Amino acid sequence: MLIPKSAGSMLRSAIGVLFTLVALVIAFPAHATEDPEGPAHDALKDFREKSQKPRAAIENRFFLKKRRWEVAPIFGYVPNNPFARRYVGGLIFGHHFNEVIAAEAQITFSPDLGETDLKGLTTVLIDRAENASAVADADFQQPLDKITLSAAFGIAWAPIYGKINLVGETVLNFDFYGFLGVAMLSKTNYNAVYDTDGANPEANDIVLLQLVNNEFKVSPVLGVGLNIFVTQSIAIKLDARFSLYVDNKPQYDPDVPVPEQQLYSNFITSAGVSFFFPRMKSRLYNF
Repeated sequence: MLIPKSAGSMLRSAIGVLFTLVALVIAFPAHATEDPEGPAHDALKDFREKSQKPRAAIENRFFLKKRRWEVAPIFGYVPNNPFARRYVGGLIFGHHFNEVIAAEAQITFSPDLGETDLKGLTTVLIDRAENASAVADADFQQPLDKITLSAAFGIAWAPIYGKINLVGETVLNFDFYGFLGVAMLSKTNYNAVYDTDGANPEANDIVLLQLVNNEFKVSPVLGVGLNIFVTQSIAIKLDARFSLYVDNKPQYDPDVPVPEQQLYSNFITSAGVSFFFPRMKSRLYNF
């Protein structure tokens, strides 16, 4: 079959156009991948680099602690003393090296009110022991101690920081911290016995405290706490710390000494108000 000359020219032209389009399609990605130059490219590059960097979970901190001092009057209670009600007052003093690490000192005092601050459990045990001794002819004493003064020194670490919205548009900053240190404890040891001379069973006044001795203990201290920052200089502080120390096992029979020792703990829960100084410096950037 013969193709007219005009038709052949048109076919060759169409094939040429097709090859040209294919060449352009192949060449275009190569040119597109070349790095362009100019301010727009630099801005895009900076944006991409910043977006790849890890961002802080919380930005624009309302409260800063770096290079500031903290003084916190506290009031607390010792919940793990089964025989005496121990109320505690004290002071926490610290210096914050940055937003996470601080050096702290804590001093607490708990008054000794004699038989007045004994719990009902002590009275119950003495009363039952007295009734049993009338039958078994055996003496009973309930050992107990009262820690009156303590001083602790250590490091506070606050790795968790956040914000919370409580009422309306008010946003409060807070942080959680842990504490590790060493403490010196001043404690008074007693034996609670039945008051044979001045007992008043009707008034539930049957316990007499016999002083054993006063002693000092050195113990490690572990604690956790929460700061809620109300202003840039004031925070509400919730704190819990316990000290561990080794002492003699309880001796219930006055005539049978107990040479063994065991581990004890003194657990203090407290609340207070922290004051920070000097005045917080203005932020120059977001962090």
